[in-house]
Amino acid sequence: MRVKGGFTNRRRHKKVLKRASGFYSANSRCYTHAVEKVDRALRYAYRDRKAKKRTFRRLWTTRINAAARINGTTYSVLMGAILKKGLMIDRKSLADLAITDAAAFTAIVKQALA
Repeated sequence: MRVKGGFTNRRRHKKVLKRASGFYSANSRCYTHAVEKVDRALRYAYRDRKAKKRTFRRLWTTRINAAARINGTTYSVLMGAILKKGLMIDRKSLADLAITDAAAFTAIVKQALA
């Protein structure tokens, strides 16, 4: 005897179509297309959560390097000095200081290189 799935299938379809709302054309209305697009979107979301961390670290490094060069040193020399001095400041905070408070950043550079 054939069983069509009824309630279970409808619930699964609704879940996929809800995730696909906002997609273009049949990708948000047709279950078959929506399944493919939602699966791909979830794969990209997983991958890009990892990539986001790398991207931001590169941005922080660039900002710290630019500010360090204004203060007469380089990124690698500065980070080595901060590590040797045991200053507990992460790259995110340091990059934020470099952008928002140049005087504080300069003070940290002087303390690290002293």
